[in-house]
Amino acid sequence: MDYATVADDRPDQGTDGNPGPQLTDRIDAYMRCLGERGRVIARQLPLSVTVLLVVVAAWAFYPETLADERFRLALLAHIALFVLSIAVPWGRLRPGAYALLPVLDCVAIGFTREAGGPNFNFLSLLLVFPVIWLSVDSRPVCVVLAVAATILSVILPVAASGGPPTQGSMLRTIFLPLVMAAIAVTAHIVAGRLRRQHRILLKKDATLAETAAESVRQQRLLDAVLSTVNVAVQVVDQDGEDVLTNKAMQTDPALSRREAGASRPRLFEADRTTCLPPHRFPVARAAAGETFTDELFWAGEGEDMRAYSVTARTMGSGNGERRGAVITFADVTALIQALSAKDNFVATVSHELRTPLTSILGYLELVLDEPGHEDVEAELKIVQRNAHHLLGLVNDLIAVASERIELALQEADVAGLLAGVVATSQPKAAGSGVELVLDVERPLTARVDPGRIRQVFGNLVSNAIKFSPDGGTVIARAHRADSHVVCSIADTGIGMDGQEQEQAFTKFFRAARSRETAIPGAGLGLPISKTIVEGHGGSITLDSSPGQGTTVTVSLPVS
Repeated sequence: MDYATVADDRPDQGTDGNPGPQLTDRIDAYMRCLGERGRVIARQLPLSVTVLLVVVAAWAFYPETLADERFRLALLAHIALFVLSIAVPWGRLRPGAYALLPVLDCVAIGFTREAGGPNFNFLSLLLVFPVIWLSVDSRPVCVVLAVAATILSVILPVAASGGPPTQGSMLRTIFLPLVMAAIAVTAHIVAGRLRRQHRILLKKDATLAETAAESVRQQRLLDAVLSTVNVAVQVVDQDGEDVLTNKAMQTDPALSRREAGASRPRLFEADRTTCLPPHRFPVARAAAGETFTDELFWAGEGEDMRAYSVTARTMGSGNGERRGAVITFADVTALIQALSAKDNFVATVSHELRTPLTSILGYLELVLDEPGHEDVEAELKIVQRNAHHLLGLVNDLIAVASERIELALQEADVAGLLAGVVATSQPKAAGSGVELVLDVERPLTARVDPGRIRQVFGNLVSNAIKFSPDGGTVIARAHRADSHVVCSIADTGIGMDGQEQEQAFTKFFRAARSRETAIPGAGLGLPISKTIVEGHGGSITLDSSPGQGTTVTVSLPVS
């Protein structure tokens, strides 16, 4: 529906239902269109029409008055003034030249009243027309001119008659200018106030027009952006009802539905098998005030399943009330497939590399066990050490690609495992000028895979030493917290900013500072540690500040 058309079809009326305000606006607009001459005629016309009505009344009730020569001359003066308002090009004269007309009107009214005698004393009321005409001018001098014209309307007719002033003329000389002065001052004040209000309204109208134009521009910009991006966008109110959706959203609304309809694709968790209950649908969660970022969901069935990265943000009003939410759905199916292909490639290559590496290590052990190679034994051990390092890296690649690690759980002292790693890392720490400190409660028994947990501690301690290139202190702590064993590795190294912390557990990620300072590493230590810890049912977190160091905390369930 065209709301502009509806507005044009409605009758003119103000906010209270009456047509007065808009009628006044139309009259003002009409007066502005008339030009200077038209406005003078429009202001002279009420008095001329009233004088015409007086003539009709005199013809009907007092015909002898029309026979009076002075009365007819006064009427001719009114006619002449009306013709003057029409004939004179007021727009070409100096501003304010029109003030001559209302002054002459006052004099003509005075002569008409005097010629009409006692029966036409009411004609003094006609002075209201020229007095108000002069008084509504923005210049205060026009108020003085209106009062002076009123005095002239009383004095000049009496002086022209040549007779002595009567009691009635004396009263008119005193009170009529006072009354008209009060009317003039009141009209001037009211007109000034109306002009100020009019200017304020014009400014508000201009501001409103600018705001409306800006709103239209922003709406068009929003429409252009929403129709251009290939990310589905949905805006809902606090009840979860649609407020706005873009074209991309309309192509697949399954993710935004609050209830899983039978004819719509079902939603699944990131594992692609766990069906999402209706109350966990993105729109249901967003409507309830929950915010989340880049959560992965799958929609569809079989080979037609699509992956979406979903983000939701709530919208609030100025008083803090929740007004709805904005939800975005980014189709990341191609990215997920690419990552899967990359992981498969890495796993395949790693498996292909592990077989010859295992053979190399096996033959190296045979060579080292055989006598007669003492002259190259040191070089062979270097080859063996690097081959072991390369095999460990290949195993890490396989673990990262599979995202699953086989665990051999058994009762073990986690504090002892951490102490062992700290002891073996002391030479490396000393070589880097780092003080390595152990602070643990013993024993801390938990059901873990000792080899894998030792690998986690080794990765974390090694990282703490590597990322403290200027020396410092690394503290390894372990203690029991309820049903968990909590271990932390804290350093005073280069640290990371917030954006780097978000990527810290991403495979192959390395912070910019580590690349700039050529700190060795493949970006696999933290991802592998995370996989191992989560495989134990635990959690790993990271807290860091640039230039102040990093603390990595591992929480493992006791059983």
